[in-house]
Amino acid sequence: MLRPSRPRAHAPAAITAGLLAVVCVAGCTTSEPGTAHTTAPVAVTSSPTPTETLLPGSDNSNSAVGQVVDGFPTALLPVPAGAEVLVSSAVPVDGTDLTQVSLNLRTQQATAELLAAISAPLVAAGFQAGTPSVAEPGLAAQATFSRDNGNELLVAGILDRDGERTLTLGGRVRTAAP
Repeated sequence: MLRPSRPRAHAPAAITAGLLAVVCVAGCTTSEPGTAHTTAPVAVTSSPTPTETLLPGSDNSNSAVGQVVDGFPTALLPVPAGAEVLVSSAVPVDGTDLTQVSLNLRTQQATAELLAAISAPLVAAGFQAGTPSVAEPGLAAQATFSRDNGNELLVAGILDRDGERTLTLGGRVRTAAP
């Protein structure tokens, strides 16, 4: 009478033991002096050239580096005085009257003044200011701004490093009040 074949329970254990032996041989050291391995010098380029830009193509009309992009709602989100725009974007959200915006800038303005500069026009336009429920570690300040029952929402974060502040602001807004 033939007995049905059963898988061997010790096969996975043998494979595991074999892998551990390979890892140990490759990663273990001894107290004996080793032999030095030398390789030929490798040429290193001192200034690598990028092969890809951050923004795809120069015809991207929704984003701009170093300036505020056309269509950005500057009446609602003005660039604070003395700030350097790093990158901005304004992309209409299909099927809605909302615009997805992003603004990244750098300034030497104090954190509280920078936050007040971006908050004032938003609050004047009917946005409610708040703070995120979970604080991001390392940020000097954070704020949220919402209007129209949360249909419009912006999140701002300010990083303070070496006497300069970097602001990142992004979310969805209507360019006209609801």
